[in-house]
Amino acid sequence: MSQIARSVEKRPDPDALLALARKESRGNLTLFLGAAPGVGKTYAMLARARKLKADGIDIAVGVVETHGRSETASLLDGLEIIPRRKIPYQGREIEEFDLDAALARRPAIVIVDELAHTNSPDSRHPKRYLDVMELLDAGIHVWSAINIQHLESLADVVASITGVQVRERVPDTMLDRADEVLLVDIGPSELLQRLKEGKVYLPENAKRATESFFKIGNLTALREMALRRTADRVDDQMVDYLKQNAIEGPWQSAERLLVCLGPNELSEKVLRVAARQASGLNAPLLAVSVERPDRSSEDTDADNSLEALFKLAESLGAETRRVTSMDFVDSILALARREHVTQIVIGKSHRTWRLSGLWRIALTDDLIARASGISIHVVADDEPSIPKRKKPVGAGKLNAGKRWGDLTLSVVFVGLATITGLTIGNFIEFPNVASIYLLAVIASAVRGGYPASLAAAFLSALAYNFYFIEPVGTFTIAEPYEVVGLMIYLLVAIIAGALASRLGMQATMARARASATQLLYDFSRKLSGAASAEDVLWAAVTQIHSALRRNVAVLLTENRDLKVKAAWPPDTELDVTAIAAARWTFEKKEPAGRSTGTLPNCPFQFRPLVSHSGTIGVVGFLLGDKPMTADEEKVLSTLLDQTAIAIDRARLSSESLEQAARLEGERFRASLLSSISHDLKTPLATITGAVSSLRQLGDRMKPESRDDLLATIEEESDQLTRFVANLLDMTKIEAGVVNAKREWLDIRDVINTTVERALRNYPGYKIDRFVSSDLPLVRGDSVLLGQVLFNLIDNAFKYSGEKTISIYARREGDEIVISVSDLGKGIPARELEQIFEKFFRRDRSDGRKPGTGLGLAIAKGFVEAMGGTIKAESPAQKRRGTRIVIRFKVETAKEPE
Repeated sequence: MSQIARSVEKRPDPDALLALARKESRGNLTLFLGAAPGVGKTYAMLARARKLKADGIDIAVGVVETHGRSETASLLDGLEIIPRRKIPYQGREIEEFDLDAALARRPAIVIVDELAHTNSPDSRHPKRYLDVMELLDAGIHVWSAINIQHLESLADVVASITGVQVRERVPDTMLDRADEVLLVDIGPSELLQRLKEGKVYLPENAKRATESFFKIGNLTALREMALRRTADRVDDQMVDYLKQNAIEGPWQSAERLLVCLGPNELSEKVLRVAARQASGLNAPLLAVSVERPDRSSEDTDADNSLEALFKLAESLGAETRRVTSMDFVDSILALARREHVTQIVIGKSHRTWRLSGLWRIALTDDLIARASGISIHVVADDEPSIPKRKKPVGAGKLNAGKRWGDLTLSVVFVGLATITGLTIGNFIEFPNVASIYLLAVIASAVRGGYPASLAAAFLSALAYNFYFIEPVGTFTIAEPYEVVGLMIYLLVAIIAGALASRLGMQATMARARASATQLLYDFSRKLSGAASAEDVLWAAVTQIHSALRRNVAVLLTENRDLKVKAAWPPDTELDVTAIAAARWTFEKKEPAGRSTGTLPNCPFQFRPLVSHSGTIGVVGFLLGDKPMTADEEKVLSTLLDQTAIAIDRARLSSESLEQAARLEGERFRASLLSSISHDLKTPLATITGAVSSLRQLGDRMKPESRDDLLATIEEESDQLTRFVANLLDMTKIEAGVVNAKREWLDIRDVINTTVERALRNYPGYKIDRFVSSDLPLVRGDSVLLGQVLFNLIDNAFKYSGEKTISIYARREGDEIVISVSDLGKGIPARELEQIFEKFFRRDRSDGRKPGTGLGLAIAKGFVEAMGGTIKAESPAQKRRGTRIVIRFKVETAKEPE
């Protein structure tokens, strides 16, 4: 073997390393395991805690049940005890473990006794072991105690051995998850002696215990199971160590078990037997249910039974799988070979006589006959102590009512066929009456299924014999060939009815699947047209409500808290318990609420919305006492996946737009900084140079030169002032704090004042004014309007290349129109809208350094703040030039004098 091959073989197992990494990120679980009550689990746990407390370890007691044992109670002295919650229950006050107080205290180790305990109804979790799991996920180490009879997979075995049905159970995965299992063991004789001395129960309870549970045989069997499970756990830990360190060792054989489940009472026992075998072999377990594609979707009892079995299988550590096929055996064997299964566990009930049994091979026998290389374990239904699974109240009556209705329909169809045959026979000779009866059989099959078609076949055979076969009016058949014909008809009717009923069921299933597919297609179309996350949410709640017929609410995070963003019907409200369940679902990415292990008293059940970026929200639907069917579960899962993807896509789109806006802002800021740096440096450099010349040369300069330098300083200072003013004005516009006055003003006065100011800044330039004499007063801000006109004049002189511009002011209907025109090169049509954008500047001017590109943007902002409009037109006249047009609405006012 090459060196490379040897190095590959000795690499640590990746799965083992991942499991180790997950363990390091949570708290450690130490279980004190005993064969029966009274062996000293709590005593050993507290004795060890006292030693660690003396060594300075931060350890606290969350809950410990001493059951009146003074020796155990004395060990609590000196240990910190977290106060319990006091809860009113059925007219009295009980004490429960305070999970929130333990999480707030966060000791290094917390002791939580009696792992299998059932919490009070208003607790966050129905079982204490779920409290322990939350503590472990929070990084707190936990010590707890459990008896072997409380393991889920051993419940039926313990019941058969002791005759006592254990009600409080925990899934076997808790034992598998434990980082350390400490077996607390004493012999049966010593335990019975402790029981007699009153060290386990009070005297009256101890007497009853010795007569039932505490017997030598029972205790010996329980002790054996505890020893075996502890040994298996130690073996698992050893194998994990070998895998993590790539040490070659005595690996166990690669066994893998598959258990077949169905909606019957035997499946629970079969599942527990398979779980015990998988645990004993240290092998993974795969639980499989095979369904026919034409199975009726209305069989909610079967769906609920399978759901309960799958939940039990998951609690026992099994992987679950659903398969749809017409050939059960072929599908089971194909899955077994694909998953490298070595053993199949299947149940076999006592056979009851059925007509189909005459030609149909039993599933178990067919599986044994066709399996090759796979061991088959058959679990027989011979256990009288198996608890019967109760049917929902009224289910039997509904099924019976449906069966009688189908049979009545068959009688009606056969009667109609008889009347039709007799009516036709009165007019013509009609020897093929059997074809009419065959139609009745097929109609019964389509409407009522196979039982109805079978009843119709026999009823039609009897009616055909009585009314149409000689001698008529009796069930006697005179001719032998009539007997053969009637038997052939009956056989054909049965076959045709079976085929028609199957086609009818397949058509019903096809319609149901088509409806589900159409629902998903419609939802996809709605999501594709949803532009925002809000549109997605409303499409989701309406579609989920339409599919489930239940109240639906979607919650998303807002300010680090979950808020209801959409609900249907809109008046759907969530109480405090529902909000707490929703938060749990969001934080743990696990279902919470009704029919779950967290806050099951909440009427809503919550599911996480998970995308590639993590949990983005929670969907809650009103479950109440009506469980969901398997088909509803499939549709809901698909809708939730599509909703999560759509919300994620909408958020990414929004973030993309925000990012584009940020980039555009960065571009604007870069342009602004570039413009500011140049527009500030140039006048500052000119002013600095002029001041330096005046300081150095002083009186040696000619008066004319000094006047020129002073004029330059004054001009550049004015330019800096205008530049800073523009920046301030643009800041006010963007912040929305431009407060335009609404005073009556005379347009002529504003124009004249602005023109005089512009001519002072541009000596040698000319401004032609054409102002109508009948202009009415308008409401506006004279300062802002003057600044607008000055910016337009400044822009015209700077970019037109001409020294003459024109200002027009006139009335057009109910508007005052002011325009500033030049005869320059003009502006291309594609830039007419852009010139009002910030920092937009033309490429060419009159040779002077252009401004920052804020003048026209400020003008537009001021005009709109005063309620007017501004527009650019080019060419203005003679196919050249540019015209900026401002319009204000005329309000009723006093005409100027």
